[in-house]
Amino acid sequence: MLPAGTIEALGLFAVRTSVLVMASPLFGVTTTFAGAKIGLIAVLTLVLYSAIGAPLAGPPSPLEWGVLAVREALIGYSIAFVMQGVLLAVRVAGEMVGHDMGFNMGALVDPETGVNSPLITQFYEGLFLVGMLAVDGHHLIVRALADSFVQAPVGVLASTASLAGLAETLVCEMFNAGIVFALPVLVLMTIVSILIALIARAVPQINIMDVGFTLRILVGLIAMYAFAPLLAPAMERLYGALAFGLERVLVAAGN
Repeated sequence: MLPAGTIEALGLFAVRTSVLVMASPLFGVTTTFAGAKIGLIAVLTLVLYSAIGAPLAGPPSPLEWGVLAVREALIGYSIAFVMQGVLLAVRVAGEMVGHDMGFNMGALVDPETGVNSPLITQFYEGLFLVGMLAVDGHHLIVRALADSFVQAPVGVLASTASLAGLAETLVCEMFNAGIVFALPVLVLMTIVSILIALIARAVPQINIMDVGFTLRILVGLIAMYAFAPLLAPAMERLYGALAFGLERVLVAAGN
């Protein structure tokens, strides 16, 4: 016989965990088999509850449980939002580079978001996610989820207003890291744009559209290859922004 309040507490654990898994770009990819997501949610919920969970003090009414569930969903989404923000910064960096190279005209459907994304954007996204798995970044997300149950225990009616105030700070930090991710290529592409303008001015007989388009793609690909070693510190800064954002969310959720 389960103690009173166990099912309700387990349900709240499941709400926070499921929102995080479904909203996180790392775990909630739309092409992932739904059964795998459900299995991951179930395993995380049971493991975390058995490790740090406890029955609620008293069985809440349906209305009280609903309010608590909304709070759990907000906390779970706040953790996922940090991951979304970092990946969005990478996407913006890819959009900027792809636009300068002229690849934005050849967008493909992103299987994760269902919207058209340039090739460079998808390349940067894939590189970031693979790098994150290589440095055990997925463990960071799971650890943040586990710590959130310690910092903000389930069944406690506490204000989550402090979470909303974090958005501006986190977005600025993440976008700064994203710009650094693409900065070397962007600087070189700016120089190429100036060079193309000078060529058009000096030799107006040249079809500058054809020459410029080819030159942008060629220089852009060479720059991406040449500056590849510089992506490591840029990705390290992005992972640092992710860790910083998760820490701030946990502190805000516990207040």
